[in-house]
Amino acid sequence: MISEPIRAEIAAEIARFPQPRGAMLRALHLVQRESGYVSLDAARELAEIFDIQPTEVMEVVSFYNMFFDRPQPKHHVYVCTNLPCSLRGARGLLAQLEAHLGVHAPGDTSDGRIHLGHEECLGACAYAPMMRVDGQYYEDLDAEKAKTILDALGN
Repeated sequence: MISEPIRAEIAAEIARFPQPRGAMLRALHLVQRESGYVSLDAARELAEIFDIQPTEVMEVVSFYNMFFDRPQPKHHVYVCTNLPCSLRGARGLLAQLEAHLGVHAPGDTSDGRIHLGHEECLGACAYAPMMRVDGQYYEDLDAEKAKTILDALGN
């Protein structure tokens, strides 16, 4: 499941830390980069590499929202719904995007192309409302700007 090149990168990361487990987050990023998510089989392999139990690997996967334990849509869209963004229309923006995409957040579009969700804070309160699309921030949004951004996403 985990390719030899990724195993070599994980080994190099482990060598950088006094305790091997210090490289766990980087290893998870590498596995997810390769396959799009961290499967139970990959968790078992990582557990062997780190000499821990697979449940310990999956505990880390489930704790962080940047890791996934199942196949994911190509694009991830998160609207900030913290108080400053909400006061500037983020909840209405999220509702309009739900209608536009035909999905209730958190959820995936019927074609499996986009995951729409919300996050409590994306750390750009002065530029509310805002959203993160595949790691890129878009700020000072209105519904039309946001829809244009989503419609321009590739397959």
